[in-house]
Amino acid sequence: MQKIQRLFAIDPWKIKTNELNRENRRLQESLTSIGNGYMGMRGNFEETYSDDHHQGTYLAGIWFPDKTRVGWWKNGYPEYFGKVINAVDFLQMKIFVNQIEVDLAKIDFSEFDLSLDMRNGLLTRSFVSEIAGATVRFNFKRFLSITKLELAVIKVDFEILAGEAEVKIISKLDNQVHNEDSNYDEMFWLEKNRGSEENISYLTAETIPNPFGVDQFSITAAMKHHTTVSGRLAEAPMEVSETFNYHLKENQTASLEKRVVIVTSRDIPEDQQVTTAVKLVEAYDLSFEDLLAEQTAAWENRWQLADVKIEGDDEAQQGIRFNLFQLFSTYYGEDERLNIGPKGFTGEKYGGATYWDTEAYAVPMYLALAKPEVTKNLLKYRHNQLPQAHHNARQQGLKGALYPMVTFTGIECHNEWEITFEEIHRNGAVAHAIYNYANYTGDEAYLKKEGLEVLTEISRFWADRVHFSKRQGKYMIHGVTGPNEYENNINNNWYTNYLARWILNYTLKTYQKYQTSTTVTISNEELVHWQEIIDLMYLPEDQELGIFVQHDTFLDKDLMPAKDLSPEDLPLNQNWSWDKILRSCFIKQADVLQGIYFFNDQFSKEEKQQNFDFYEPMTVHESSLSASVHAVLAAELGMEEKSMEMYQRTARLDLDNYNNDTEDGLHITSMTGSWLAIVQGFAQMKTYQEELSFAPFLPKNWQSYAFHINYRGRLIAVSVNANEVIFKLESGEPLSITLYDETFTLTDILKKQIH
Repeated sequence: MQKIQRLFAIDPWKIKTNELNRENRRLQESLTSIGNGYMGMRGNFEETYSDDHHQGTYLAGIWFPDKTRVGWWKNGYPEYFGKVINAVDFLQMKIFVNQIEVDLAKIDFSEFDLSLDMRNGLLTRSFVSEIAGATVRFNFKRFLSITKLELAVIKVDFEILAGEAEVKIISKLDNQVHNEDSNYDEMFWLEKNRGSEENISYLTAETIPNPFGVDQFSITAAMKHHTTVSGRLAEAPMEVSETFNYHLKENQTASLEKRVVIVTSRDIPEDQQVTTAVKLVEAYDLSFEDLLAEQTAAWENRWQLADVKIEGDDEAQQGIRFNLFQLFSTYYGEDERLNIGPKGFTGEKYGGATYWDTEAYAVPMYLALAKPEVTKNLLKYRHNQLPQAHHNARQQGLKGALYPMVTFTGIECHNEWEITFEEIHRNGAVAHAIYNYANYTGDEAYLKKEGLEVLTEISRFWADRVHFSKRQGKYMIHGVTGPNEYENNINNNWYTNYLARWILNYTLKTYQKYQTSTTVTISNEELVHWQEIIDLMYLPEDQELGIFVQHDTFLDKDLMPAKDLSPEDLPLNQNWSWDKILRSCFIKQADVLQGIYFFNDQFSKEEKQQNFDFYEPMTVHESSLSASVHAVLAAELGMEEKSMEMYQRTARLDLDNYNNDTEDGLHITSMTGSWLAIVQGFAQMKTYQEELSFAPFLPKNWQSYAFHINYRGRLIAVSVNANEVIFKLESGEPLSITLYDETFTLTDILKKQIH
């Protein structure tokens, strides 16, 4: 039985608790992170907290090329390890009551309440403390605006319940910040400017020079306060602060509102940043109530399209809403220069960069829940980095384009050999995303130009990376790591080989279709060679078992189900040596099943069932990306209990800390898995060959569920209850859909009995 750790109460719209869990403060911080696509922060306290925690504020697209740290250098290694960097702490408010600092790690307190409202992104906290003869109630509120992306809004109210108090608040912009995961414990920031202009204080900082020729970034933070007393400005190295003093008697209240604007050199040149930031602070100088009302209305618009409503299971409801909230807090498609980092704005692990997760898991959801331009921006991000992908391939001595495992600019910046050199299946996820976009939207204009440009260069990589085995008369791919990272340097990973063959075939057919109208040129020699690889690609199978074999020697392992493991062994990556993991049969995440999920229409139900039954029992799901694939396939195979188990895991992976690793940040890109499990799993939404189809079932203990999808200019509402499935065409032209293998034309409302 998988151990879970639940710190917050079950609530359909909130993440809330009445307990400050000091032992798991980092986990609480991760789970109460907020963001707006432009910036974000962990759920840190405004005031000092001296016990263990992880102070973190992050700005989209702001990163640093940290020096690579490896044991033995190998040719082809990236020069640096790119990582998101902790940025200016603009939240900070040191609070003193009768000269005693408020620090919940040191003082006694009661009536603690912490709550994140997912309807509008408002994070609130309150507590009561008796300090030096005064009893004070503190209330904190903050949000990051999704309508004014540079704006953070913070408010603290305090009330004297008994006694008398001198309250002092020192509100800061503090850039004396460090990354916890820096390779050499370096400080990544230098101060450039600080001061005050018309009651607005500001601080400008720049990233330190680097030896790799990567552009430096500069940022400017500006703050303004609203309160009943005058503030006093103070400056210190790397920080600007304003001090406010209040003398309050019993039953008196006061408040301090803080507006912060952040601008960066990604948009504003450094010499214009102070002027721009000051103007924005003035332009955004509305009341807290007005700004919150604007925020709530904007989030309501998002939820009208994105919300998945579940009746009868508040755990499931909280899980899907938490994941959608965090995804849209990280990325909403406004900026084609950005991608979706696996930790978003919630931590520094994985470098905060772009992974293959976006193309494999996020694209399908964003296609359905956002305008096509949002997904197109994700594809543009990769197309714009095609020259860098050429560079990555040359680094490995190969032709074509190799998209990176980890990147900010398109240049590979991951420094583990088994990832950098071998986990090349990531190249296939980019190609599959192009197929997904074209298949879902019908946008042929993109496919025959930018899409085909990327597909061609990826195909050239695969054609060079394969080798021909004279002994077997087959093309093979040796020395790879598949999606299952618990095996490295293996030969003929079925998923990688199948993916490479599919890409060559898809590119070839796409080129033949658009040959007279595309900017791409592929020689006849290449086309003949690609067809030969397609025809002769080696795909390991076992006829007796009726399965696709994960790689050449997988069946030689000591095969056993994960249920035979001791609970003390899990998670394996925190309890076993890496050597022991690599020698075991246990699978970190879907590997063969990842391929069956990607290319679902190319396999029979019997093939899906046999491979699922063989591989899932050995899968420990210690990748956040694993459960959703299994949920979708199990639903299709009629394994409703298993599908629901996997949904629960993907929906509440972070909320229940399944893998004991959420304290360093949320698993943002995998959060799409809960939506995929419901829409592609429980509702069985598929789109192949110009056909949109569904075959919904209602999970046990659920009374109903409902969601919307955008599809080719239509907005469709889908609801499922114990008796019927209801489709409503809310906008757009009539559409042919297939429901339980029967074809209908959806013109308004379609109701059918649930199967």
